[in-house]
Amino acid sequence: MYIVVSIAILVTMVLALLRALKGPSVYDRVLAVNVFGTKTVLLLSVLAFFYGRPDFLDLALAYALVNMVGVLAVLEYFQNRTKRKSEAQDD
Repeated sequence: MYIVVSIAILVTMVLALLRALKGPSVYDRVLAVNVFGTKTVLLLSVLAFFYGRPDFLDLALAYALVNMVGVLAVLEYFQNRTKRKSEAQDD
């Protein structure tokens, strides 16, 4: 059962990676990277239960926090870059 779930998560990770590579806009790509990070947390959690290693859950939680902060930082960067471009065009 855990193997089927792991394979399903891996398939969705591949699909998210494809969307990150082919995304029509920057925001679609950032969203795909966020989905990939979330699926990584799910995969780590499934592997923790499969192998009986609760320390993997600590790694999954730490990765989830890093993923969230990273996505927010990237979105803030692109938002500020867009504002700077629009201000430069107004001048």
